Amino acid sequence: MTEIEIKVENVVANARIADELDLKYIESKLEDAVFTKKKFPGLVYRTHDPKAAFLIFRSGKVVCTGSKTEEGVRKVMDMLAADLRRIGIDVPEHPEFRVQNIVASANTGKELNLGAIVVGLELEGMEYEPEVFPGLVYRIEDPKSAILIFSSGRLVITGGKTVEDCRRAVNVLMDKLKELNLI
Repeated sequence: MTEIEIKVENVVANARIADELDLKYIESKLEDAVFTKKKFPGLVYRTHDPKAAFLIFRSGKVVCTGSKTEEGVRKVMDMLAADLRRIGIDVPEHPEFRVQNIVASANTGKELNLGAIVVGLELEGMEYEPEVFPGLVYRIEDPKSAILIFSSGRLVITGGKTVEDCRRAVNVLMDKLKELNLI
């Protein structure tokens, strides 16, 4: 069987850019910043080119989402730092960040019988309630990740910290499905 193509949909990363931030001040100075304390304790800040979103907290912690590569995260983190420095906030020019989660998709190219997969894998590490959600959730310990499996053959992989983690998770699943003659 040919290697399944893994497509990164989202890289989620976090950083600590300061010891404390004044979210009301940031909202007042940055056009695309929204702080609604009653709804959410963080400020939401969006960039448009490249497109990404930040959750910025009073503690100085930041979560970045929406980028499709680690290089993209680097670029938007540097943009955020530049924007904050421009309005007088002392933050590093190139904040250090850690990738927390990669969301990727893949397609097996074959229809999958989810009921047979549940029986074959004997519910080991999975959730399947077709009346609630049309996909099967399969959890893998190494690499620690979860794969949403759909009968169309489409997969959504979450939890990996690298693209290689996502690839290894798909390989673990495909090996088990082949072993059980389900693909």
